[in-house]
Amino acid sequence: MTWDREVAFAPRRRKATPNTWRQDLPGGIRHGTGHRTGRRVALYSHDTQGLGHVRRNTLLAAAMVCADPEVSVLLISGAREAAALPLPERTDLAILPALAKDGLGCYSARSPDRFLADVLAARSATLESVLAAFGPHMLVVDKVSRGFRGELEPALRQIRLQHGTRTVLGLRDVLDDIATTRREWKETRTPEAIETLYDQVWVYGDPTIFDPAAEYGWSDVVRAKVRYTGYLGADRERVLPLDATIPTAPSAIRHTRGPFVLGLIGGGQDGAAVADAFARAVFPPGHEGVLVTGPYLPAPDLERVTMLARSRRDFSVHRFVSDVPALAGASQATVSMGGYNSVCELMEARRPTLIVPRMAPRREQAMRADRFAGHGLLEVLSLEDLSPDLVTRWLRSAVSRPARPLPAIDLQGLRKVPALVSDLLESLVDGGVQDVG
Repeated sequence: MTWDREVAFAPRRRKATPNTWRQDLPGGIRHGTGHRTGRRVALYSHDTQGLGHVRRNTLLAAAMVCADPEVSVLLISGAREAAALPLPERTDLAILPALAKDGLGCYSARSPDRFLADVLAARSATLESVLAAFGPHMLVVDKVSRGFRGELEPALRQIRLQHGTRTVLGLRDVLDDIATTRREWKETRTPEAIETLYDQVWVYGDPTIFDPAAEYGWSDVVRAKVRYTGYLGADRERVLPLDATIPTAPSAIRHTRGPFVLGLIGGGQDGAAVADAFARAVFPPGHEGVLVTGPYLPAPDLERVTMLARSRRDFSVHRFVSDVPALAGASQATVSMGGYNSVCELMEARRPTLIVPRMAPRREQAMRADRFAGHGLLEVLSLEDLSPDLVTRWLRSAVSRPARPLPAIDLQGLRKVPALVSDLLESLVDGGVQDVG
């Protein structure tokens, strides 16, 4: 897959050092700048499509290396598109053999000539080899406690036993609706994994918005390990690495000559309806429209909105921007889908926000949007009601509003995570961790 990286909006960011490839470890490891010294932290995400999980882990890695010059990080991802993202300093990337997920949430091997079981075996072996070679002092696992269908568990047990690795399960604020999450946690034996294989559970959210421990009915043993970091909202522009191949001039949004409104659809794989409604809207007088489609918007849908952009002077389409927080902060109003990263960025930007959440295969976007809307922090429009006319009317009203005051929620996760890392790594002097599972 190739990415059209035609634009960036990051005039105040430093230039990053290009990355190189190294082939001598399973899965392929890409190196950022610097060398492995001192404390080592690995972050695993099982991603199949979309970059939400690996983007979150990249932010966490950036916050860690900014706070501690002795930390080096290994990102492990199941999304091969992660190789196109810029890496923080002292950060490497290992890509697992690829999986695919359809619109119903069903998984398969991405290559049609391979069986899913064979790919899972290769991924598990890769995880064991890479983590044994890296020897992390800490491993942060994103969302799935045993890895995708248990692929991580052998490596998890091995590094805890051999290296005394501290282990953390990292969770976004909302996982899915209550019944589905409880069922999935029971089927995957997640509570047992937390009790026996993890030192802490980090929730990247504010319990005043959504408290997963209470909502999902976690046991007292699990709750005792929970640390609420706050949303990963503030300081993104400070820690986020910038790809040197993307232009960084203040005029990077080349076709925007004045005030603009923004459309965001996350990775784009299921954002065609939002992209089309935004592209067909009438923008407020004196404003232009900027649409960021993400790298996964299907080609026919991308061609449709691109053709619309060619037919009007007040509208431009971009597949990727390197600094969404800066872009959102410069806009007058934003229409967006409701992924975790998007909501964090928009809360920090403090501009009027309309969220159009996906409803399937998970309801987490809709639940998150409703909770934020209940606190008066954004507005919500359902996909069923979405239309160019409604987007037009909302934008016309929104651009006349002042910027919101700083939200009365915790957005300081990127500042708090390094302290959690430091505290947990300091406990290594007590003699390591015994695997009691």
